[in-house]
Amino acid sequence: MLEYLSEEQLDNIEVTSGDLKDYDALRQVTKDVDVVFHLASLISIPYSYLHPRENVETNIMGTFNVLMAAKDCGVRKIVHTSTSEVYGTAQYVPIDESHPLQGQSPYSASKIGADKLAESFHLSFELPVATIRPFNTFGPRQSLRAVIPTIISQALTKDEIFLGSLEPTRDYTYVKDLVEGFIKIGKSPKSVGQVINVGSNFEISIGDLAQKIISLIGRDVEIKQDPSRLRPKNSEVERLWCDNTKAGELLNWTPTKSLDKGLTETINWIASNRDLYKPEIYNR
Repeated sequence: MLEYLSEEQLDNIEVTSGDLKDYDALRQVTKDVDVVFHLASLISIPYSYLHPRENVETNIMGTFNVLMAAKDCGVRKIVHTSTSEVYGTAQYVPIDESHPLQGQSPYSASKIGADKLAESFHLSFELPVATIRPFNTFGPRQSLRAVIPTIISQALTKDEIFLGSLEPTRDYTYVKDLVEGFIKIGKSPKSVGQVINVGSNFEISIGDLAQKIISLIGRDVEIKQDPSRLRPKNSEVERLWCDNTKAGELLNWTPTKSLDKGLTETINWIASNRDLYKPEIYNR
């Protein structure tokens, strides 16, 4: 998104290398900061099957360090990033913020732990925390760990695309709409102490999504299932569909980009930057 920033804004960005597990490093960069947007985590679900301990250490202890640094440095607001994966397979739809939490993968369990730490710091220490819970996000520059660039990069260059399970449904939000959600939550005093879903309030299966992308690209491509991409049976989240009512009522936030328009922009960007993608590799 850097091309949307002015030269002056770019000059004001400071990049610091560090580790979420290093409290001293986090405290150093949190000094004299008004608002912290905490998005750092290990996000790959397949990776969490292979390295569950690393997920716990990074996502839970890392979040603990962020919260402690924010508390010790007296920040005015911290926006903690959750994920729709914490809901697991929907017990009812659309999913509102009162839906039960289910740890169906080590990743989702680690994020539930991080969410509850954020909640505890607000209730115990009056830390001004707001939790944003995005559903599936997509747009230009997204890595091949996500399904939409995986589908697009294969469909642009191959006659066959390989995916895992085609039946699960997801709720997709274009990245610019999500950024607007972050900004509104960061600015609004009404968001403190709240968990707020950000999603489109529309579900689509992975199989139908792949067909839509193939149609938008305009090539004759066959969809095949790759067993190595399947999640363990009881770990697969079968259905996610966001109820974004709270975001609308509390923040006056609503998505502005339709799935088709967002996919078209994403396809065009990936098509112009094919050298950044290796569709023959399964990125865990």
